[in-house]
Amino acid sequence: MNNENILSLVADVLESRKGAEPDSSYVAKLYDKGLDTILKKIGEEATETVMAAKDGDKQHIIYEVADLWFHTLVLLADQELHPDAVLSELERRFGTSGLVEKASRSGK
Repeated sequence: MNNENILSLVADVLESRKGAEPDSSYVAKLYDKGLDTILKKIGEEATETVMAAKDGDKQHIIYEVADLWFHTLVLLADQELHPDAVLSELERRFGTSGLVEKASRSGK
């Protein structure tokens, strides 16, 4: 499997789970429970990522960030967005000072 396209591959699988029976997969169950459940999972995974970082266990950090990214990808799919949109936004920001980029968002 190629790291360069893993986000698209995961996005395709997540898309295929939409409308599936909730008992058929974890993702189908998340979609069935709705946005609040998906957001709660992202919050839980973000907290677990922070705790892993505080513990300094690199392997645990990787594991928790993978969970966080996965649940964020579920959110994107739920909202009819593809990870390519996020990658495009990161590309747009690349080479721009973080301070300049943040200042450009002050009206949002």
